[in-house]
Amino acid sequence: MSKDTSSQSIVVGFAGMTHLGIVSSASVAAKGFLTICYDPDDKPIARLAAGDIPVVEPDLDDLIRANGARQVFTADLSRLAECDVVYISTDVPTDDSGKSDLKGIIALLDRVGGVLKPDALLVILFQAPPGFSRALRVVPQERLYYQVETLVFGRAVQRALHPERTIVGCADPSAPIEPRYLAVLSAFGCPILPMRYESAELAKIAINCCLVSSISVANTLSEICEKIGADWSEIAPSLRLDARIGPHAYLAPGLGIAGGNLERDLATIVALSERHHTDSGVVRAWIANSKHRRDWAARMIRSALLDRKPQAKIAVWGLAYKENTHSIKNSPSLATIAALPEASFVVHDPVVSADVVRHTRVEAGADPLSILADAEALLILTPWPQYRALTADAVTRNMRGRIVVDPYSVLGQKAAKEAGLDYYCLGAPRQAAQENA
Repeated sequence: MSKDTSSQSIVVGFAGMTHLGIVSSASVAAKGFLTICYDPDDKPIARLAAGDIPVVEPDLDDLIRANGARQVFTADLSRLAECDVVYISTDVPTDDSGKSDLKGIIALLDRVGGVLKPDALLVILFQAPPGFSRALRVVPQERLYYQVETLVFGRAVQRALHPERTIVGCADPSAPIEPRYLAVLSAFGCPILPMRYESAELAKIAINCCLVSSISVANTLSEICEKIGADWSEIAPSLRLDARIGPHAYLAPGLGIAGGNLERDLATIVALSERHHTDSGVVRAWIANSKHRRDWAARMIRSALLDRKPQAKIAVWGLAYKENTHSIKNSPSLATIAALPEASFVVHDPVVSADVVRHTRVEAGADPLSILADAEALLILTPWPQYRALTADAVTRNMRGRIVVDPYSVLGQKAAKEAGLDYYCLGAPRQAAQENA
């Protein structure tokens, strides 16, 4: 007898209610599937059930609210026995060097495997190193899949609901994908690419390596721009019009890579290269470039101010590692503050508490403009939309000093020049206040 593969008949489970699990389960529920969301910790489950979403992600609250009864949150492991397809969807913790810690996830896999119904399918959604899926024995391999997730902090809902493609690792990629799992994948209306486990595991790393290579090119050449009078913002559009590079290429310079995911993939490639005696020199160069660019803001403010006034008060806009997320994993903002122990800081972030800052002289401010009153300089280290809504003139009116280090050009170079700021941004020469008076 064939199984009913309509969305109304298939029950989908998710084990692990971290960022990955919350966003991914919400997207599946939005496609009409009853979705059971399990986590062994009843605290996040209670918050989720009450509509208090423990992660910051645009549109996520509205999506979960619209899902209503289709998305069930529970700390009862036995509820996963109701499911036809169960995703292991907890985020993988990493250390500062990008090394993954899989011990907790392996324990979760064992617990989940013990309650699955006999014909249930298990899908690894978290990022696993190559070889991980093939070695698992939780379920028979014909019922085990590895699905590549490509969520991006700050744009996760959009990417979860509208993926460009779905990459699926299988024990045998020539065999048809099991109909119930195929029904879940097909609901998203994108190409499905089956491949062997090892290829799928490496595919995610390959995607991120291509992104890192583009970032490294932008960081390397934008630094040269700062020294020779060129402007990277003028150059990048010409690259996007090259068909070999493309309109969506990662060409914006930044303060190194952060967030944990890209760092983990680079660490994985270095480890694989060492184990199998292959060359990873370019990857090591990307890592070195990232560390160099991460310290850019500290170098700029030190030369502009702290070398002559080491205990100056500095305002900081942004603590999260990027906008539209609460994550501070490898945050360039926190690294910059930590690199300047002699200064004092007053900080603001829309969602991250100042308590995360490890510095002997730091205070929190209620809003971004009020913290400028006694500051001799401003560092804009996370390009939150709230900050883009403020003007360079407002900074000039409210701040004691005139130095602004704005790596992402939140205020805009032209506006900063007109406002008379001593202005530094990535990829462009410094605009000195005295030259613009």
